[in-house]
Amino acid sequence: MRSETLSPARQTRIGLLLSALILCAWLALHVYALWFHPLHWETGLASTLLVAVLTWLSVGLFIIAHDAMHGSLAPLSPSWGRRIGTVALWCYANFSFAKQLPQHHAHHHAPGSGTDPDFHPNHPRSFWRWYVRFMVTYFRGREILWMNVRVFLYILAGAPVANILLFFALPGLLSSLQLFYFGTFLPHRHDGRAFADGHHARSNDYPPLLSLLSCFHFGYHYEHHLSPGTPWWRLPAIRRLRASAAPRRPAHQWALPRPGASA
Repeated sequence: MRSETLSPARQTRIGLLLSALILCAWLALHVYALWFHPLHWETGLASTLLVAVLTWLSVGLFIIAHDAMHGSLAPLSPSWGRRIGTVALWCYANFSFAKQLPQHHAHHHAPGSGTDPDFHPNHPRSFWRWYVRFMVTYFRGREILWMNVRVFLYILAGAPVANILLFFALPGLLSSLQLFYFGTFLPHRHDGRAFADGHHARSNDYPPLLSLLSCFHFGYHYEHHLSPGTPWWRLPAIRRLRASAAPRRPAHQWALPRPGASA
């Protein structure tokens, strides 16, 4: 089937193009919103839409970095993938790509366990307790320091504080909730149902457009754990392929070896 194969060259071209579109769209709206968008009652609807789009594009920044961590952003040029991922993660919330990389692979190595940095073993059903732990794990002293420096520089450059709060701080917070809810909590929470296998992950049943809008297809999370080298924009195709092959192919055959697993 055509959807089964994708050359590294084509995957690299598409990955770089989509990353450039997301980064450029975010940067253009970010600059406009902070320095040029007027805040008054007549622009209320436009401001609301601007917050929503910036929130969604902020999610996209993280997904770009996430694909770079798996080497799926630009498989023909991993170094460029890492550079783009580093920029995207810094634009998102001043996160360190080098610091996030081993933490994310620790999540894939033992998802839903006590050593999984993205999981709350003591409260696997509590959204808010889990979210707070999630934020404390990733947003610490370094990130807070650099965020304050960044905001200070924005103010020095003439950005109104109200615009910074509304179009930078708020989309950042909302996007963290969006990423956590669709990409971590729903896929990995304990709700009384058994997980299919050791990946301890589930996927949502959203149609592709809603899946894209919710979290750049990150809600197709079981497929991501089965094939972490698949870029975000290919997950719907992998989901369709897995569904059509499910009656004749055991699920474990879709799983890639975990780091450290014996051949």
